Amino acid sequence: MDYEILKFIWWLLIGVLLVGFAIMDGHDMGVGTLLPFVGKTDEERRAIINTVAPHWDGNQVWFITAGGAIFAAWPMIYASAFSGFYWAMMAVLWAMFFRPVGFDYRSKLSNPTWRKTWDWGIFVGSFIPPVIFGVAFGNLLLGVPFEYTQSLNPVYSGSFWALLNPFALLCGVVASAMVTFHGAIYLMHRTKDPIYSRAQSWMTISGLVTVVCFTLAGIWVAFGIDGYRITSVVNLAASPDPLTKEVVRETGAWLANYQRWPLIILVPVLGYVGILGALWLAKKGKTFAAFFVSALGITGVIGTAGVSMFPFMMPSSSHLASSLTVWDSSSSHFTLFVMLIAVVIFMPLIVLYTRWAYSIMRGKVTTAYIRENKHSVY
Repeated sequence: MDYEILKFIWWLLIGVLLVGFAIMDGHDMGVGTLLPFVGKTDEERRAIINTVAPHWDGNQVWFITAGGAIFAAWPMIYASAFSGFYWAMMAVLWAMFFRPVGFDYRSKLSNPTWRKTWDWGIFVGSFIPPVIFGVAFGNLLLGVPFEYTQSLNPVYSGSFWALLNPFALLCGVVASAMVTFHGAIYLMHRTKDPIYSRAQSWMTISGLVTVVCFTLAGIWVAFGIDGYRITSVVNLAASPDPLTKEVVRETGAWLANYQRWPLIILVPVLGYVGILGALWLAKKGKTFAAFFVSALGITGVIGTAGVSMFPFMMPSSSHLASSLTVWDSSSSHFTLFVMLIAVVIFMPLIVLYTRWAYSIMRGKVTTAYIRENKHSVY
């Protein structure tokens, strides 16, 4: 298999892993975000937790796998991003610590203060990560202040607070509202009134916020942000070396791919159709279908950033030539090929196991069930 084809395949596969994380662990985080607001009593909150308790830790493996795949397939991206976004990544990890501890410890004691404290801990561990991931995507569209020396050592010149700029924060709102919307639909599917009705209200609000903010971000990208464009000839099969190309910044450059390949306009359209379609289906009570349509919406929203930036993955705002692309920051041909074989073997097994696990744990979780199982773990 040609080296450039392998590079493109791994661009797609890591996109699949990131989307899989947003869909599978995203609905868990959405449920955790809604926990203090949708659950009014301890029994209701226990019912909410039990909708995701059997699966959340398995779904989090998508995040770990995506990080590992980036390390193996795009080592230069991994090195530059995890050093430049170090404090942001640490904030994600610190926040995520609250989820497993909260799930395991909140029901150890019957003290109301103890349980409410851990409920807010679960909220923190569910709300903060998608916000920071959205902020990170926003900064990628803006460009990250880093550069490579002649010996290809990355040097980051930005700060944590500079990441919290208005456009990036808007992207954080999109990400948070999107996973909250997805989690609210899942909560509707797994519960009954009064939790169902409250989740439906939050589903409507978060769905509309997602659509409005996604639209605002798109307008901002089209008219208010300088995108990146390669002006030199690129050897698609070359070994990793970002400094061999020439790059310029231009207003509207992130829209160039839609002129070059018109069919990719279907990606942002999928985002709108998925979110609005899921909103309509959930309102009709068709929550099972709504969950899958919502997943398509998430695919469209995240995919829009990917196809708009392609082939750029981590543009540099301080030294344009240091920008990392699909073609000049990948691992060797052998590494990508061996990893592809592993994916072909194990990815179907993971998907089949996940489907089986969800089919076993299907059904409604009610407060009556919680009363009958007072001594359950969660």
